[in-house]
Amino acid sequence: MKEELQYIGEKIVKNNAELANNLSELMYVEYNQKLHQYGIEEYQIMDWRTKLIQYIGESLFKDQKAVNKKITNLATYIGKTIAENGISLKHAIKSISFVRHVIWNVFTEELEQNRFSPITMLSVSKIIDPFLDEICYIFSQIYEVQTKKKMDVAYTALEELSVPIVPITIGIAVMPIIGEIDTHRSALIMQTGLAKSVHMELTHLILDISGVQIMDTMVADNLFKLVYSLRLLGVETILTGIRPEIAQTSVKLGIDFRKINTKATLEQALEEIGFRRFLNK
Repeated sequence: MKEELQYIGEKIVKNNAELANNLSELMYVEYNQKLHQYGIEEYQIMDWRTKLIQYIGESLFKDQKAVNKKITNLATYIGKTIAENGISLKHAIKSISFVRHVIWNVFTEELEQNRFSPITMLSVSKIIDPFLDEICYIFSQIYEVQTKKKMDVAYTALEELSVPIVPITIGIAVMPIIGEIDTHRSALIMQTGLAKSVHMELTHLILDISGVQIMDTMVADNLFKLVYSLRLLGVETILTGIRPEIAQTSVKLGIDFRKINTKATLEQALEEIGFRRFLNK
């Protein structure tokens, strides 16, 4: 059986270029177009496929640890390249099934003529399939990491949008807070408020909470901390937009806003700072 495995492996290696061409013909048109679209030359693609098929052939008659290392390195390089260039994971995984199809076609004639025993073919499958499965696993890991990076970037951008600071004029800005405030967002409001107030060299920051539906002791406590911290930095803070239902809830919870400068509207806060409405008559 060892001789049969070597024969099959050597035949795969010998015909690796032809098999790579056959593989290219089986690939999705979209897959090949994507590769070319992102500047991956045809010779590079053929080099990947030729080497991959060669290594799989070598696995049947050479040291499997050494072959495994070569396959892992190649699969990692291919996986990163195609992931970065917009090839979907579905197409990447599907391409491996085409590799299996092309390789089994190498000895179709021998199978039809019963030149190999069933145990030999079973051994071929036991050797080759785990390598192909490992390639799929490597691709999946690479795509998972890439997806997480994209989600982190998107989440960071979303967080920045959720706590904007809008400059009004030199030294004055408004932080409109809209929606539910959980522990994480509360900490983000604190961090953003302090960092941007220093960066923008603010003298006044208006916290507008007219878009906040629910106020509990945790949220109020963090707002107080932000106000006191800004005060230490020399930034005067005005809290605006307290809704009637929030005012009622605050009284019930014993939340005391008397130590904070509050105004009913943003307009009132701006007037206190020094803005006035001028009407052309």
